[in-house]
Parts: sequence; C-alpha cells; structure tokens
Amino acid sequence: MRPLLLTTVLLLVTTGSVLAQDLKAGHAMRPDQLQWMPAPSVLPKGAQATVLSGDPSKAGPFTMRLKAPAGYKIPAHSHPTAERITVISGDFHFGMGDKLDQAKAEKLGSGGFVDLPANMNHYAFMGTDAVVQIDSMGPFAITYANPADDPSKSQ
Repeated sequence: MRPLLLTTVLLLVTTGSVLAQDLKAGHAMRPDQLQWMPAPSVLPKGAQATVLSGDPSKAGPFTMRLKAPAGYKIPAHSHPTAERITVISGDFHFGMGDKLDQAKAEKLGSGGFVDLPANMNHYAFMGTDAVVQIDSMGPFAITYANPADDPSKSQ
C-alpha cells in the first residue's frame, strides 16, 4: 500500500511540475497589459489596435484586437487569408459585397463570431464603441474593393 501511495504522490508532483512549466512557456495577458496603438494606416483613422500573439507582418498565425468608436466604418475589402472575428464588446456590423451597405449588414454583439473567407469582399462598421478580436494568418494584407477607399493612399 505504501509503495502505491508513494508512487501516486510522486506522479502527481511530477505532473504538477510539468504543467507549471508548460504554463510558464505559454503566453497570457491581462487587460491592463494590452498596449493599444493607432490602427495600421491601411485602416481608417480613429481605431486602435493591439497584437496579442504572433506578428501580423510575418507569415504565420496572429491574434490582434481592434478598438473602434461608434460609427467607425471599414469600406468593402478583402484579405488573402481567412479572418475570424470575435466580438469582445459593443456592436459590430458586417456584410458581404463590394460596397458598404448598412441596410444589408448583420449585427453581432458581445460574444458574437464570424468566419470570413479569404478573397471575399466584406465590410464592417461599429454601432457602438466596440472591441473585436481578429485571428488570421499573416502577413496581414487588405485590398479595398474601391481603391479610392484605401486610407493609406491618402496619407
């Protein structure tokens, strides 16, 4: 009985140590650790962004958040990779097509999710102040359906 008990205790201690090492190797951020900066110039002015993991400028997976005020609009555009968006807070509206059409948009509130396919034109706007999380593969690129909508071309 004692050898079995000793073996069980050693197994639990060893497993706990391995799990603790795995957590140290992982990546966690508290909300107060997020470093918000102006969103990239390929997005309309007025939003802020923070990268949670990965590097959107390099090949590979990344996770970032976008914080935008009520009324913020991103004209119709596409990306070369799929984009998964989770609404953290506020009201996020999106639609598919070559032109932003508020009447045809779908509204997602906190906890909402949309999986947008690669190379498909879509648009978005915020009904309230909102924070959305974007998971995708880098390098991040955006192509506006109407090149005149690209804010980086006017800066």
